[in-house]
Formats: sequence, C-alpha cells, structure tokens
Amino acid sequence: MDLVSEVLRSFVLHSWSVIRFPFDPANRIYFLYLATSALFAYAVFRRQARAGRTGKRASFLRFLFPAHVWSHPSAWLDLRYFFFHQLIGHFLLLGLGAASTSYAFEWFSGGVGIIDAATSSEAGGAAGLGMAVGFMFVATLVVDFVAYVIHYLQHKVPVLWQFHKVHHSAEVMHPLSNYREHPIDNLVYAAVIGGSYGLVAVAAYKLLGYIPTMPMLLGVPLLMLAFNLAGYNLRHSHVWLRWPGVWSKIFPSPAHHHVHHSCHPDHFDKNFAFMFPVWDVLFGTYVVPEDNRDVVFGIHDKKSAAEMNSCVKLYFVPFRDAWRLLKRRYGRRMVGALARVRVRNR
Repeated sequence: MDLVSEVLRSFVLHSWSVIRFPFDPANRIYFLYLATSALFAYAVFRRQARAGRTGKRASFLRFLFPAHVWSHPSAWLDLRYFFFHQLIGHFLLLGLGAASTSYAFEWFSGGVGIIDAATSSEAGGAAGLGMAVGFMFVATLVVDFVAYVIHYLQHKVPVLWQFHKVHHSAEVMHPLSNYREHPIDNLVYAAVIGGSYGLVAVAAYKLLGYIPTMPMLLGVPLLMLAFNLAGYNLRHSHVWLRWPGVWSKIFPSPAHHHVHHSCHPDHFDKNFAFMFPVWDVLFGTYVVPEDNRDVVFGIHDKKSAAEMNSCVKLYFVPFRDAWRLLKRRYGRRMVGALARVRVRNR
C-alpha cells in the first residue's frame, strides 16, 4: 500500500506540474515565451498588412488563430495528446534525464557524485563569472550537437523514424504541436542528452575542480532563456518568420524549423538543428527559402499519417510499424541462414 500511495502522490504532483506549464519558465509554453512569440507574430502581421497580403478586414486575432488551423482535426489531436502524453508517457519517464546525467558524471569522475561536485566551492569575481558563461556556452554547444546527431539518425535510421514520424505527422501546427512526440523519442533524448551533459560536467570538474553554475534568470540558463524568448513558439505554428540574410544561418528562426516539418521533396531531411543552424550549414542539411510557398506540414506517407488519428494510435502504430520493418529485414536473413544450414547438412 505504501508503494501505491507513493506512486499516486507522485502522479498527482506530476499532474499539477503539467497544469502549471504556462507559469513555469522551464517549459516552452511559459506565458512570457508565448507573449514574445505573439509580439513577433504581430510584426509579421503588420508587414503582411502593409504589403496588402492580409485582406482589408483582417484582424490580428484572426491572423494569430486562423480557421484553417483550428478547424483541422490535427490541431485538436495535438491538444488531446498534450495531456495524454504529458500525464502518462512523461510520468513513466520521470527523472530519466537527471539519472543519465548523474550516472554519466559518477562513472567518468571515478565515483564522485554530481551533487557533491556542484556544491563544492567556486571561483569568485570576474574569473568565476567568465567560467560560468564559458561553461554555459560549451555545454549548450555540445548538447545541441548531440541533439543534432540524434535528430539526424531519427530521420535516417528506418526503425527510429517509425517513432519520430509521430512528431512529423501534424498537418497543421500550433505551440502544443511541439509536444506531439513518441515516448521512445523522449526516452532516447533524455538518456543520451542527459549523459552528454554529464560528460561535459565531468570535463569541467576535472579541469576546474568544480562545476560552474550557469548564469540564470527565472531559473533558466540565460542562453536557453534567450532562445525561448526569440519567438520559440512560432517554430510550431503557421507564422513564417525568417531572420534576414546570413543571420538565419546563425540564429534559429521559426522558418528554419517549418522547413524541417515540410513534406515537400526539396525539404526532406533538412534543418535538424535545434538551437544553432550552423550544424546544418556545416553538414549540408541547411535549407531556408525566402518564403514558405512550398512548405506543407505533415509526412509524405499519407496512409501512415491517416492511421495516427488518436492518442492511443500515436503511441502504438509506431511499435507495429517498427516490428513489421524488423521482421521483414531480419526475417529474411533468418530464412536465408536456415536455408544455408540445411544445404550444408545434406
């Protein structure tokens, strides 16, 4: 009974944390991030209005909440799936990222606990601040590169794609579309990125003798806060916002991620980076056109997309498809191997 009570208590606390997402700076739909995204959207609206592309009777409210998005079943599936996945999938994966960081740090540090290392004395003054800022940039770059590699593999490895296609199956997008993710995707990111951060922390500890505390505001590292404030929620939306010129290759724009979600042939397997488009530029996966005339959200396999029309199917269709894929690939090899054994035994 004690175990059941503890699980129920943990579930209630987790559920409350989900309800508080708009008031938690650590979450993407924090009200301030939504507000700054709305400001960027207003700038786009005014620019389109001046160019005569919004119609005489258009209002900003209609621009921000267009009927073609909110009348689409995909938009409402995202809303239902947000609560379904956050309350079930994320509850089951609770603490995985932190555990991966902790285990990686302890393993490579020779048995030192990350909490003990983090609470040891730090350098003060300008030197300490410089270390903290440097650690923030290095840790963010490393983790973002690891995320780029994972994201690339999710598109290139057929079995991983079966799970990642859940995120791409949205045919229209709004901020909650960001949370249309399969738990296997969440598990991979939490384990690998958590471990990667642990390795960066170990390197800092070995080099400096302590783990610098990143500069924070609202409890969020400054670099991540800036990323979230810079129109983050427009990445999953209908609002096309592209930074001008070369800036689009340096700073992540919503347009960069729109192209990644597009099923147009020119956009397949492009723009894998999360925070720094420079990874796409370096590895030849960068594409951001001047406008969004060819951007169409969704996946090319319309049959598979049509199947994933409920919360339960978003969970279980990928498992079925991954099993079928593995069965076709390795089943043939098994048949071939058995045939060769029979031939040798004759």
